[in-house]
Amino acid sequence: METSALFSTSFHPPSLHLRSRFLSKPSPILRSPPPPSAAVPRRLFLTTTTTIKPSFLTSLPKPIKPISASSSPSASISAQPNKPQQIQGAKILPLILSVSIGLLVRFAIPKPIEVTPQAWQLLSIFVSTIAGLVLSPLPVGAWALLGLTTTIVTKTLSFTTAFSAFTNEVIWLIVISFFFARGFVKTGLGDRIATYFVKWLGKSTLGLSYGLTLSEALIAPAMPSTTARAGGVFLPIIKSLSLSAGSKPNDPSSKKLGSYLIQSQFQCAGNSSALFLTAAAQNLLCLKLAEELGLVIASPWVSWFKAASLPAFVSLLLTPYILYKIYPPETKDTPDAPAQATKRLEAMGPVTKNEWVMIGTMLLAVSLWVLGDSIGIPSVVTAMLGLSVLLLLGVLEWDDCLSEKSAWDTLAWFAVLVGMAGQLTNLGIVTWMSNCVAKFLQSFSLSWPAAFGVLQGSYFLIHYMFASQTGHVGALYSAFLAMHLAAGVPGVLAALALAYNTNLFGAQTHYSSGQAAVYFGAGYVELPDVFRIGFIMACINAVIWTFVGGAWWKFLGLY
Repeated sequence: METSALFSTSFHPPSLHLRSRFLSKPSPILRSPPPPSAAVPRRLFLTTTTTIKPSFLTSLPKPIKPISASSSPSASISAQPNKPQQIQGAKILPLILSVSIGLLVRFAIPKPIEVTPQAWQLLSIFVSTIAGLVLSPLPVGAWALLGLTTTIVTKTLSFTTAFSAFTNEVIWLIVISFFFARGFVKTGLGDRIATYFVKWLGKSTLGLSYGLTLSEALIAPAMPSTTARAGGVFLPIIKSLSLSAGSKPNDPSSKKLGSYLIQSQFQCAGNSSALFLTAAAQNLLCLKLAEELGLVIASPWVSWFKAASLPAFVSLLLTPYILYKIYPPETKDTPDAPAQATKRLEAMGPVTKNEWVMIGTMLLAVSLWVLGDSIGIPSVVTAMLGLSVLLLLGVLEWDDCLSEKSAWDTLAWFAVLVGMAGQLTNLGIVTWMSNCVAKFLQSFSLSWPAAFGVLQGSYFLIHYMFASQTGHVGALYSAFLAMHLAAGVPGVLAALALAYNTNLFGAQTHYSSGQAAVYFGAGYVELPDVFRIGFIMACINAVIWTFVGGAWWKFLGLY
């Protein structure tokens, strides 16, 4: 199992930045730094309990002698090969397209009579911002800042209004969830839980898949980041098991075991995230946006779990088996996996103090999230209390929080999107759009169940244009929820169904979510298979959630 201790990939997942220190002291070979031209390529390392000396340290070039005073610097410089200059700043074509789309909305499309000039101008800026999130002329945070600046410079919004979403409780709850996820990875608790399931259920490939699936469902409510679970816990375990079975990435042998385990875990992750309110950042945002439209769900954690439980459990039970039939692994039995898991657990040693603290903190947090409404403790306060405990007891250091760049980046661009979406609602744009769509649907004499199906399907398929689940929510959730309400769909049913859908479309493509980037970057699944399996499982999930979920929601009285 030494291979489980270290893995690297050239793909850096957008929602997770992990670092590990794998040397306790500097190696003697590093006393003289290598020349810049021989710099080691940047890689991503995940820490586990087994330590391997990085092989590249033994092959570093010997330090070169410094240039003497008599040497000609110009000769040294001229001897270096000419490197192509990288384009700095925004990408020109995506920039032009993103800005042009906003300008077309502002000046080329006639403003409806019902809409104020301020609202129409904000809509054009919002559309341009969303186009930039899709086309990526700049990093997401930078482009969102440009959009925010434009709203202030054009006097569309005041400074205070533009920045109002930066105090949004849900956004800070999402930020803190990144820190919780880092605690799971840093302590190794998530790795330990998953390894126990491999030990108990890993005698066959199918059992191994169910063990990994159930372990993710177990830790999901206390580890509110699907990307962190993928990159910090499950991918290292899957790679280790696959390599030990002779299944290598970017190789025909990947079909032996690795490709199936990756696809199974990837497709099940959406259902694990849909099962619990606190299992994914976008879930919390969905309910916050629903509140802004007047839909307040009582006891949100319990209500969410109750409505999601039956369809999510059915999907979690069927998905590994269905993939076992339509995307079968060459290796059917894994008799050595439980023994390997046992050795891995022995190498981990007994549960550490930090792991116990992490367990206690997460139990406290989940309990308060469940009971928070009845005792008057908001979800964000619960998260702050949990983070405070982790900091006070040394499980996390403040440097850990500062280095979690994804959290701070999310704070920046997410607050911009949520703020713009909220102002579009306040200025009447969302109401106007929903009424237009409702009239269009009524022209076909559609009943509310038919309109519900059309809108849910459209919301799902549009995600092929997005590379972020949270970005999709910030851009379209409010508008689609308003369309549901205008079409006569029961409010709570519409809000929850859209939110569940947001998790399910995270496995459509290799770019549809943070975990998609993590799993595809491992090199075990070919791109055509990602799209093919993603579409097939999307149809299967649609059937399960429509019929099983529909009957269950009828029983619960949601419609």
